Amino acid sequence: MKNSLIQYFLQKKWIPYITYCLLAVNILLFISEEIAGGSEDPELAIHFGALVTPYVMNFGQFYRLVTAIFLHFGIEHLASNMLSLFFLGPYVEAIFGRVYFLIFYLFSGIMGNLLTMAVELYTGHYTISAGASGAIFGLLGVMLYLALQPRFRKVFPLQRVFIGVGLSLLGGFTLENVNVYAHIGGLVAGFLLAAVITMIQSHSRKTPPNI
Repeated sequence: MKNSLIQYFLQKKWIPYITYCLLAVNILLFISEEIAGGSEDPELAIHFGALVTPYVMNFGQFYRLVTAIFLHFGIEHLASNMLSLFFLGPYVEAIFGRVYFLIFYLFSGIMGNLLTMAVELYTGHYTISAGASGAIFGLLGVMLYLALQPRFRKVFPLQRVFIGVGLSLLGGFTLENVNVYAHIGGLVAGFLLAAVITMIQSHSRKTPPNI
């Protein structure tokens, strides 16, 4: 692998297959929701697997922790998350590899949903939750971890990454109907998992490429 990650992309010999597959799954499910009656229909969202805490706790429908990651309410919700995935995904996939990238995405999304459930159980206020934002914030958490590593700062300037993460979190606090807890849970999960995986790769001598 070349020393420059940007040059590596420009060679066009490497394709972020997992990123593209995730984009395709999200878009196809959104189209399916629209055909079935509309992605903004709460009952339809539940039918497709949106996160509803009582359904998970009372009926053991733990699959919702995963399926909810791939569902969206409306085209704007889908577009914002898919654009973020399109721009962030290839970098994380190239640096850590396809398997670890998929683990980042799913783990962050699940942890975001688990934090959402924990808050709802504590407050007693339940909602219908769906979206890839927890997984996307997990990728931001990975970017934040990389930006803190001196050898990656040429590609991921620390100040820019901090500003990007801060603005993204701020948007969740200022906009209505945004699951801030999924954002926070995903961000923390991605950051911590990046540290763990980097440690594992260092011990196995399979470190990410130098930038």
